[in-house]
Amino acid sequence: MFLAQAHARLAGALDELDPILGPLGERFADAGYELALVGGSVRDALLGRGMPDLDFTTDARPDDILRLIVGWADAHWDIGKRFGTIGMIRQGRQIEITTYRAEAYDPESRKPTVAFGDSLDEDLLRRDFTIGAMAVRLPGRVFVDPFGGLADLEAGRIRTPGSATMSFTDDPLRMMRAARFTAQLGFAAADEVVEAMTGMAERIDIVSAERVRDELVKLVCGARPRAGIELLVDTGLADRILPEVAGLRLERDEHHRHKDVYQHSLTVLDQAIGLEGRYAAEQAEAGLPADDPRRLPVPDFVVRFAALMHDIGKPATRRFEPGGAVTFYHHDVVGAKMTAKRMKALHFDKDTTKKVARLVELHLRFYGYGDAGWSDSAVRRYVTDAGDLLPRLHILTRSDVTTRNRRKADRLARAYDDLEARIAALAEQERLDAIRPDLDGTQIMALLDIPPGREVGQAYSFLLEQRMEQGPLGEERAAELLRAWWAARQE
Repeated sequence: MFLAQAHARLAGALDELDPILGPLGERFADAGYELALVGGSVRDALLGRGMPDLDFTTDARPDDILRLIVGWADAHWDIGKRFGTIGMIRQGRQIEITTYRAEAYDPESRKPTVAFGDSLDEDLLRRDFTIGAMAVRLPGRVFVDPFGGLADLEAGRIRTPGSATMSFTDDPLRMMRAARFTAQLGFAAADEVVEAMTGMAERIDIVSAERVRDELVKLVCGARPRAGIELLVDTGLADRILPEVAGLRLERDEHHRHKDVYQHSLTVLDQAIGLEGRYAAEQAEAGLPADDPRRLPVPDFVVRFAALMHDIGKPATRRFEPGGAVTFYHHDVVGAKMTAKRMKALHFDKDTTKKVARLVELHLRFYGYGDAGWSDSAVRRYVTDAGDLLPRLHILTRSDVTTRNRRKADRLARAYDDLEARIAALAEQERLDAIRPDLDGTQIMALLDIPPGREVGQAYSFLLEQRMEQGPLGEERAAELLRAWWAARQE
């Protein structure tokens, strides 16, 4: 049944793409060259997934490809020419055509050495996995599957066309891709793939941080990132690229004085994924503009990665107290610094790093207020500290409840419901998303008759503190409080 449905999906996709595939295939055939739709494009068509970009392979060399597509493509570029790839746009589709090739890594180099090949089968043998080593020859639409990729699609299996060891030697990043596909497609890595990843984990060290980062982002944004993370940890790859996550396994406590932090973190990740869609839908229903910085994308790497990393400060802060209790004081602050350091090592941009680290730092903030109840000033501080990250903090805080004690879980959920209700109620009275003192810097200088400098900043901080504690004061009351504060300083 699967095979028949897959072939039907492929045929439908090829029919839809015929205005591009037909003329392009004929141009290459008329010039005496082979051309085939290949790799992820074929895999996605067989699975019935969207195909926004199209990948082709050919025996034509880059200059020949350029000669054939100039004048036919709506636009083209040759930035990847030295790797054998020519890019173009046709009818709104992004297309890449690559000369048959074989890539290999020098053991001491991060850059691939490219050698052009002469046959489609040779090209397919050098591809990462069998599910990406299928092709459709054009213009005749002949399906090519020399390594059993379609059977592996049916079985949900990640397997390499040749030996896994050879594949990962050619490109160690393929080990990351194996984990990424388990997350994106829900497939399982074949035993020989897992064995090779385990034995060759240190080879990932020669791959650039940017390439590792890009695969990690795709993994975390997959449908089942937990499976991908588990594969990285189980094979030792995480020890090389995310040692802080791998280190959470050390937190298993033989006396059961605290929960398994590694499994807890994976559960928090699962739960965050379940909540991000709900919050995003509520934002859309409420009419929050798409360009609002609080608007959540789905999938949301920031909240997912924060969920995975939120407890990485625990190993460094674990203490066994008299009587058997276990504490992790300040693991939020320590974890935020560790998160920022790891993301910097992976060459994440500063904005993404700042957001993830800030969420890790704030993930316990709710528990500091919960038992005592939420005063208006506490609500204001919570909202102000979170800033544009508030919706993500809602998700992370709710996801951090993994207790199997249903009564406790329900109590915490109700408490957070109450907090969100308080935020909404105060937001109707005050602009919580932009809390400022009732007097600005210019007014402060005029009122106190002082020039720009440190004292203006101190006065501003004093008024902001009053605004947090008391809510909107109005300029007259703020001026009265400021004069009293200034007079006390002069005594």
